Amino acid sequence: MTDRSRSTPPSKANLLSNLELVTLAVYLLGGDGKEVDTEDVAMKAHHLAPGRFTWKKYTDQIDLEIIRVFLSDAKKEKNGAYLSGTGTSGWLLTAPGLSFAQRNASRVQTPAPGATRLSQDEKHRRRIEQARIATSDAFRQYLSGNRKEITRHAAEGAFRLNAYIVGDARRKKVQRIVNTLGDDDEIGAAVRFLAELVLKEVAR
Repeated sequence: MTDRSRSTPPSKANLLSNLELVTLAVYLLGGDGKEVDTEDVAMKAHHLAPGRFTWKKYTDQIDLEIIRVFLSDAKKEKNGAYLSGTGTSGWLLTAPGLSFAQRNASRVQTPAPGATRLSQDEKHRRRIEQARIATSDAFRQYLSGNRKEITRHAAEGAFRLNAYIVGDARRKKVQRIVNTLGDDDEIGAAVRFLAELVLKEVAR
């Protein structure tokens, strides 16, 4: 399990809402690139804000139902739509959620000595995704300026999608790659452009 942080004293976390805390917990557990389990989120959120998510009578017990409620609330448009996912599949940051987390992570963490944001596994995965997209037909068309000529099929190839990957599964697969490479200096703009193209048919 990826864990990017070492927590600061809880006074800073007390300034954040429960919804914001569970969103940051997902981020700190690597939820920009993979689905994070509810129980892992519960443990991390409790670590960030001890006592905030526990039972009233038995304060040493984390209340998973409270965690689930705020994770679900973080999916709602009115609350920023920070997360996607379910208790069964796990939780993944959306683009707004990733932006929020990157802006606010310093409020609940300090870097561990010698730590980097990306683990070696994450760096390896990022390099593989970069290379695959950079050699795709859709990316070459994007670079050539023929963006209007890029077909949905070509864009899907860049994301390794097919006609059978639809709905939430498609959104999650694309979002993981956008979260990983959307800020890349060389291919980030193309990734965001191609993501919009392949998600048009499932946009709400």
